[in-house]
Amino acid sequence: MKTKVLTTLFCSFLLGFFSVTAQIPAYYSSVDFTQEGNALKEDLSDLIINTHTTLIPYTSSSTDTWDIIHSSDADVTISNNVILFYGYDDDDNQSINDRTRSISYQSSGFCIGYWNREHVFAKSLANPSLETDYPGPGTDVHNLRAADCQMNSTRNNNYFRDGSGNSFLDVDFYPGDEFKGDVARIIMYMYLRYPTQCEPVNIGVGSRSYSNDADMPNIFLDWNEQDPVSEFELNRNEVIYSFQGNRNPFIDNPYLATLIWNGPTTVDSWGVLSTPELDFQTVFIHPTIAQDSVFVEGLGGSKAALKIYNQLGQALEFELDGNKIDVSSFSKGMYLISIQNQDQSKLFKFLVY
Repeated sequence: MKTKVLTTLFCSFLLGFFSVTAQIPAYYSSVDFTQEGNALKEDLSDLIINTHTTLIPYTSSSTDTWDIIHSSDADVTISNNVILFYGYDDDDNQSINDRTRSISYQSSGFCIGYWNREHVFAKSLANPSLETDYPGPGTDVHNLRAADCQMNSTRNNNYFRDGSGNSFLDVDFYPGDEFKGDVARIIMYMYLRYPTQCEPVNIGVGSRSYSNDADMPNIFLDWNEQDPVSEFELNRNEVIYSFQGNRNPFIDNPYLATLIWNGPTTVDSWGVLSTPELDFQTVFIHPTIAQDSVFVEGLGGSKAALKIYNQLGQALEFELDGNKIDVSSFSKGMYLISIQNQDQSKLFKFLVY
């Protein structure tokens, strides 16, 4: 099968379509996972918007956000307790630092020693601000967590910053080593679910050099890799899915963030989207003096970007048939093939006569 290539050709010798899709959850059947970057981001965005079939009221006599968080944020090691976001110490006699607390200490106007359902990032950092008077973006339970009232007040409306250890405030807020991955994946979800209202660049500080469109701060991609998905997150995603109808894709597979925004390579939870790193020692081209065709060998199961340049440094169009490059239309002269995989690249010369 011939493929027309404009400047860059992504050679992907992956598993066949049916063997790949068989291992991806049915919820994602509408998503084209041969895509990356903005195309994949838009597909996932459409999915979680279209499947968000039930909007949950913030407070109601029927099922509301409190009811869901009692289940989604349950501490499975202590009956009738919830895990408190940003918490880390239950034994220092400082309630603000508590990591777990009885459901019965749900806030009803009191703060010290009580917990509340809190937005993962301050409502005011969204544009427009997240509202809770009616079901909508401000009541999306994916973005609500049980948290100590005082701890959340300390976080206030500050941006997220990088750090290490337990949660702390130093100009901006660090959520703690245990929860930074949770924060990152929730912010990614909110960006795809509410693209113009919940932009990550308005929530976290620092460089945005990883993402091609500079729309995702590096810290969130770093945190996604440094703090892997926990059993707590997986369970929470299932609970919220059962109420709202939509899922957080970055909990199901954190590697999706790598495919969309680059950055550190995370674990492919499904084991079918990532490709092995290319071993350049096994890659070669032949013949190096050609008239009609040049063959690229050794790409194996990797995903590599190929470019061909003439002696003027101009990138050329070319056709690929399997691993065969058609050079029959090239003028006589010397050419370069650039093969790039992840952060490595290699050049090969060939002559057309």
